[in-house]
Amino acid sequence: MKILLAGGAGYIGSLLVPKLLEHNYEVTVIDLLWFGNHLPKEVNVIQKDLFSCQKEDFVGAEQVIYLAGLSNDPMAEFNPALNFISNGAQPSYLAYIAKQAGVKRFIYGSSCSVYGYTVNQLYDEECPVTCGYPYGISKLQGERGVRQMEDENFSVIALRQGTVCGYSPRMRFDLIVNTMYKSCMTEGKVVINNASIWRPILDIRDAMSAYLRAVQADYSISGVFNVASDNYTVGQVGDLVRDEVESLTGQKVGIEIKQIKDFRNYKVTWQKAKTILGYEPKHNIPDLVAGIHKHREEYGNFDHDHYYNIRTFKKLKL
Repeated sequence: MKILLAGGAGYIGSLLVPKLLEHNYEVTVIDLLWFGNHLPKEVNVIQKDLFSCQKEDFVGAEQVIYLAGLSNDPMAEFNPALNFISNGAQPSYLAYIAKQAGVKRFIYGSSCSVYGYTVNQLYDEECPVTCGYPYGISKLQGERGVRQMEDENFSVIALRQGTVCGYSPRMRFDLIVNTMYKSCMTEGKVVINNASIWRPILDIRDAMSAYLRAVQADYSISGVFNVASDNYTVGQVGDLVRDEVESLTGQKVGIEIKQIKDFRNYKVTWQKAKTILGYEPKHNIPDLVAGIHKHREEYGNFDHDHYYNIRTFKKLKL
């Protein structure tokens, strides 16, 4: 099977592409390569603006996975216009031409950010989506746009991902667990902005499992699916990161707690993904930290701009 990844050279794609190759899928990546190319040499990588793609670019692909667009709140808030274009309009356009090209399934990398603020409730896919921030709004627009194309011959799966963390060949240190690990290693402390808010955390290895389950699902299956490894308060995450770093390094790590208001607070259930796709997370926060620490010799300067999407984005002057 040929799979085309739109935006497949980023943080998730740099791990997903080798995983797809392990399963003997034929992979093509179309990406502007904002963050470089960390993909295996045998992969066909086309450096191209996705909006310039035509139906002919997708002919022969059985499935398309959309990983492009702006990837977090800082990028979305820095350039809201491009955020809505990239996360809302672009996947809708690509789903449209993919369907014309005879693609059988379109998988959209969405986000649990669409839920916005919830109070003491575990959210499933039927719960209200209330996010009032550009990133969450645009991800919901993308979902709805691609699902407009869905029919009995064109399966659409949207994976609402928790905050993805962990090691990737295209490493990032602007994600909650990754950031806390970096602080432990460079400052000897974990910094917690608001200990009480909830976040669903998704180990990047569990994300790989979710995408594989989506690829392998029967073509009669479509819909929106939450995927996470577990739900934690930010305070819990900080404690677990600190404890694991102390265990791995033998060094004492402090904790600094701030009380910065955050109106994004949500926890989710992934029972639907488990029941329908067969998704089963395997990893926890200590696993995440151990996986990041295993590659510590690769990182060099933790503060280098290429580890932070917003810094790279600003340099592009889009």
